Amino acid sequence: MTADAATPPSGSVSDTAPTVTWSAGPFATPNVSGTSGTVTCQSPQLCDDYALKVSVPAGYDAGHSLRVDVKWPNSAADFDVYVLDPAGREVAAAASTSDPEVVLLPAVTASYTVRVVPYAPLGDSFTGTASLVANPADPPPSTAVPPTYANSWAPDSIADAHSAGEPSIGVNRATGAAMFQAYTSTLKVTYDGAGNATWQDKSANAAKGCPQGSTTSLDPILFTDPDTHRTFESQLAGKTALTCYTDNDGETWTPTGGSGVNSGVDHQTIGGGAFAPGGPGPVTSYPHAVYYCSQDIADASCAASRDGGLTYGPAVPMYSLLECGGLHGHVKVAPDGTVYVPNKGCGGHQAVAVSEDNGLSWTVRENPSSTPADSDPSVGIGAGGTVYMGYQNSDGTAHVTVSHDKGRTWLYDQNVGSALGIRNIVFPAVTAGDDNRAAFAFLGTTTGGNYQDTDHFTGVWHLYVATTYDGGQSWVTVDATPTDPVQKGSICTGGTTCGDDRNLLDFNDVTADAQGRVLAAYADGCTGACATGGAQNYDALASIARQSSGGTLYGAFDAVVAGKRKTSKGGK
Repeated sequence: MTADAATPPSGSVSDTAPTVTWSAGPFATPNVSGTSGTVTCQSPQLCDDYALKVSVPAGYDAGHSLRVDVKWPNSAADFDVYVLDPAGREVAAAASTSDPEVVLLPAVTASYTVRVVPYAPLGDSFTGTASLVANPADPPPSTAVPPTYANSWAPDSIADAHSAGEPSIGVNRATGAAMFQAYTSTLKVTYDGAGNATWQDKSANAAKGCPQGSTTSLDPILFTDPDTHRTFESQLAGKTALTCYTDNDGETWTPTGGSGVNSGVDHQTIGGGAFAPGGPGPVTSYPHAVYYCSQDIADASCAASRDGGLTYGPAVPMYSLLECGGLHGHVKVAPDGTVYVPNKGCGGHQAVAVSEDNGLSWTVRENPSSTPADSDPSVGIGAGGTVYMGYQNSDGTAHVTVSHDKGRTWLYDQNVGSALGIRNIVFPAVTAGDDNRAAFAFLGTTTGGNYQDTDHFTGVWHLYVATTYDGGQSWVTVDATPTDPVQKGSICTGGTTCGDDRNLLDFNDVTADAQGRVLAAYADGCTGACATGGAQNYDALASIARQSSGGTLYGAFDAVVAGKRKTSKGGK
């Protein structure tokens, strides 16, 4: 079966003729070359190229974007989209499992090649649409006093100090200790009255009661329950996990069954919270449910523990790959026991998988204002159940939206980086406190374009935190590392096909302490001479940005933190 080339082979859009469509196919031969790096096209059957010309007045991009949609009839099939400039360089891509795949670009006069790759075509054809669309108007930024942050870094004496890609963080609100996962090492970070940080290695190991701890890992993860103060550290080991927990900030550890029966092989996450009424409850004195979620080949699943994380029930699918892409964000539990797992690509949107019966069943609820992207989204849940979802939109920008009905509808979707000129972000992480207060942390850069282009992207990345004090209607965004870049140049989120710019891995994390101070965990990729003007050195130093002034996520403690300003040098 021979695929028909794009019909027509070229087209244009302008401010007076803003839409053009084309189609191609059917395709029978898969092209999976993108999984090992650059896509290769050896025949028309393996790629389809469409020449697209954009003609608009100067300044048109201030209020408009170029949107490219590629869709196909069979949701079990999969096509990927790459947009190339006249030199053949990739300027944007959509290579998830979403149908449709969506690319957003600035609406400027340009010529592009839209390359559609039949990743798993199953004999399907596709339809492409390029259109100039109006950008939604963002509400005015918050008038709240911008909070400030102090940074600290793990000292070199800690074994995994420089191996902290995709860190996790939690706070024991009884002791005030922050628990930080850096690869196989669990670190305890305490702060004195002036905000100075002390880092200690409290890793799980055989001597502390956890023989499976701190040995090997395919994916590290940590979770601290803010109410029970129990901390879990886990290392993915294929379809199981090596998991222990501590009730005393890492002095001793208790081994567990690790994960659910027949759990997935990748992208593990652990979370916990109250049991929902009406579903199966606890079987021990430990009052909260614990959830282990992970991705497998054809679906993603969650397993629930009813005995404090010692054992788990069977892994229950949250969705199939016909509904959503396999990779997902981190599980969070609302005060009423509703469980949320966010996903970056479900039916052409970002979404949350939701369980209201303690993990027995799941429903996918999409945010219709969003488009799929590369980084996993994140949710934070307020004291009254308000859900805040922060995500990287398909144009790379920092978006956040709010739901008051468990993801059935979404409000106030907005770009919280526009006021600072932020054009690309990665690693969204969200936490919340009072029902009307939340914080959204992310790495961002004011440089646009393909941030995964190792040879040509020159952006400088910082850690930013956006905070709302009015239920997500407005946000104040600050640079939490204003004098110290986190990374220079490209950041690759493409997994095992990446080079040195994969140093930060897949995500960051954020939490709050008992007073509502925000603590953002990140891996610092630009240290030593890089931090003072030298070349990028691709480090992954364990780092925390801790709120030092401004309103917290718990309004009752605003006065406690408001006037304090401290910059901790730590081990940097």
